[in-house]
This record gives sequence, C-alpha cells and structure tokens, in this order.
Amino acid sequence: MHRAYPKAALPDSARQGALAAPTKALTRVGYERPGFAFLLNTPALVALILLAAYPIVSSAWMSLHKYSLKRPRIFEFIGLENFRQLLDSDEFWSALWITLKFTGLVVALVTLLGLLIALLLNRRFPGSSLLRTLLLIPWAIPPVVNGLMWQWIYDSKVGALNGLLVSLGLLSDYRGWLSDSTSALIALVWADVWNLVPLAVILLLAALQRIPDELYDAARVDGAGPLQMFRYVTFPWLAQALLIVLILQTMAAIRAFDVIYVLTAGGPGNATTTLTWQTFLTTFESLNFGLGNAYAWTVSIITLSLALFYFRLLFRRGEFET
Repeated sequence: MHRAYPKAALPDSARQGALAAPTKALTRVGYERPGFAFLLNTPALVALILLAAYPIVSSAWMSLHKYSLKRPRIFEFIGLENFRQLLDSDEFWSALWITLKFTGLVVALVTLLGLLIALLLNRRFPGSSLLRTLLLIPWAIPPVVNGLMWQWIYDSKVGALNGLLVSLGLLSDYRGWLSDSTSALIALVWADVWNLVPLAVILLLAALQRIPDELYDAARVDGAGPLQMFRYVTFPWLAQALLIVLILQTMAAIRAFDVIYVLTAGGPGNATTTLTWQTFLTTFESLNFGLGNAYAWTVSIITLSLALFYFRLLFRRGEFET
C-alpha cells in the first residue's frame, strides 16, 4: 500500500523528480535541440537571404560584367575592368573628393553638436523633459520631407533664411544659396546635420546617464576642474557611444541621397555630386548597370574601411565598461 504525502511534505527526491518531469517532456519533444531553433528561424533566414544576401551577391556579380540597358542582350564577363574604368575617370575622383568633404563636415558637426546638446540635456533644469521630446522631431521627419523643408528655407525668392538675414541687416538682398557652388555644399551639410543630430544626442545622452555620480564626486575631491572631469571621467565612459555615433553618422553621410536629390540634384554643375549621386547617374541615367554596381561596391568598401578605422582608433587602449 502506497503512502500519500501532502504536497508540501514531499521528500526531496520526489520533489526533484516532479520538477524534472516537464524538462524531460520538453526534451523529448525536441525544443532544446539546435535543429529546432534553426527550424523556428527558417522564415526569417529565408527572408534575409531573399531581401539582403541575394541582391548583394547579384550586385557583386553584375559589377564584374559589361551590362547596359542600352544594349541589354550583351552580358559579358570583364572581371575588374569596371573598377579600372572607374578609377581612371575624372568623375570618380571629383565625386570622391566631394563625398569626403561632405562626410567630414557632417560627421564633425553632428558629433560636436550632439555631444554639446547631450551634455546640456543631461542637467536638470525647467523644461528639460520638453526639450528632450522636441529633439525627436527632426529625426522623425523623413529625409525627403526634410529636403523639401530646407528647399523652402533656402529659396532665393521667399526663403526663410534670406528673410531672416535681410531683416537683421546681415544681407542687403536675397541670395540663391543653392545656385552657388560653395554655399550649395554648406547648405546641403546643414540640412543633413539637422536631420541626423537627434540620433547622436539620444545615444550620447543614454551613455551620460549611466556614468556613476560617485566618479564625479571623487574627481571634485581630488580637485579636478570641468575639463579634467570631462577628459578622465566623462570621455572614457562615452568612448563606446562615440564609436557607435561615428560609425552610424559616417555611413549615413556617405550614403546620403534623398537630401541631395531634393535640394541640389548634384548641382550646380557637379559641386554636390557625391559618390552615391554619381552611382545614381551612372546606373539610372546612363543605364550602365555594370559600372553603376562597381560604384556601389566602391562606396561599400570605403564605408567598411572607415568603420574599421574607427574601431582601431577608439579601442586601441582596450575596452571600456559602460
């Protein structure tokens, strides 16, 4: 005759057996097997292959061929000839130089402004919560809408920028900001910076709020000033966040297309013709898909090289804990 135990008075062996029973049942079904995990992720993997991997491989394969929609029946393998032709063209070097200038200005301004705004918003003052909310507006605006807005601001006849500067007496007459080769690039940079700064602020502000207050208290006891506290306390804790900001903003600036399409279309002349815009012209206006894909892969290689440079620059002293 079996003895019945109350639930709370079960022996340890019986209790462990009861707890292990569901685990054994799950194991028999196969939930803990690696194959079952791959089975569950199969739809997502198939989607990634179709939407990402296939276009990347197809683009690389097409960059090694002579292929133009002007003569669509010709699909000739030419190896690296498209890349050689690209490097020999004046259009590529001009677009590369403009891309480097545009990217350098955008990344520098976004990082500097983002850091200053993040340091400001990290302090408690009346209206700080409202400012943090309003900060998201430029980031939430789609790039095309952002370009249209700045097109109205820069308008040579009814632009808000001209109206403000003339009313302040800084300009004697309205100016065509987008029709001058020098001011067009600067105007393009500011339009892109306004759209990208909020993301940098969010990332840097999140990193600032994770810095322990005890570190600042210890630095004050040791007699450290504001600059010393920033150098020895704030900056090391911001290193990883800065790395993310630099990589994201560099990638965004190099691949900038929408704001160029809306504001300048690469003009005046070729003053704002970046590599992405030259890729667009080569592929969809000249209809040279082979050379256009070579341009696209060149942009990808440059972006990857800069990302690796950032990693080496900021992590050569070792990892930081945040």
